[in-house]
Amino acid sequence: MNKLWADDAELFRICREELFTAVVGDIMDKLKLRRQFLPPQIQPLRQDMIVLGRAMPVLEADVFEEAHPGSANPLLSKSFGLMLEALDDLKTNEVYICTGASPTYALWGELMSTRAAKLGAAGAVVNGYSRDTTGILAMNFPTFSYGRYAQDQAPRGKVIDFRVPLEIGGVRVENGDIVFGDIDGVCIVPRAAEAEVFAKALEKARGEKLVKKAIESGMSARAAFDKFGIM
Repeated sequence: MNKLWADDAELFRICREELFTAVVGDIMDKLKLRRQFLPPQIQPLRQDMIVLGRAMPVLEADVFEEAHPGSANPLLSKSFGLMLEALDDLKTNEVYICTGASPTYALWGELMSTRAAKLGAAGAVVNGYSRDTTGILAMNFPTFSYGRYAQDQAPRGKVIDFRVPLEIGGVRVENGDIVFGDIDGVCIVPRAAEAEVFAKALEKARGEKLVKKAIESGMSARAAFDKFGIM
């Protein structure tokens, strides 16, 4: 048990109150985890949205028919492939994080958000587009995507696996890693490093408040850095 937090619920509460992706990313840089931010195209549907939870990675692939009964792969005869199974497998505080498709259709929508919210999921992060934006915003379900695009995935893509390792823009995402996203982007904190990352991020964030006060009081940037080692 970490001395700063007892469980995920307490960690996520502390993160929401005190942390932001920039400071977490800075700490991972210092720990030589330097490829942890997803591509910058992945942004919140609304600027104040925060996504924070455990990754449930989902692998999507392009197809060219909604169903193809004669295929050697039985998944191709199922609408959406394993998407419904993946959605129903979400647990409390998990994030549906999906990649593998071309950016030609939406990977997330309002009904998916409705089911995910019912299961206590923390949000969705997709390496592509989302749709049903008005409904998602009305629900305030944290959704990070390339933006808004209504074209449906049903005849164009299928989920082919989930809870498997993924790579998005060179960033490895494993089941159970922590996904943290805000207005400045989405970062992935590997499970093996999470205790050190968040403890040091809290220390840095609290130190930054002291630096800000010192600069506001007239201290130079050079003197502040020399004193606090933070900028």
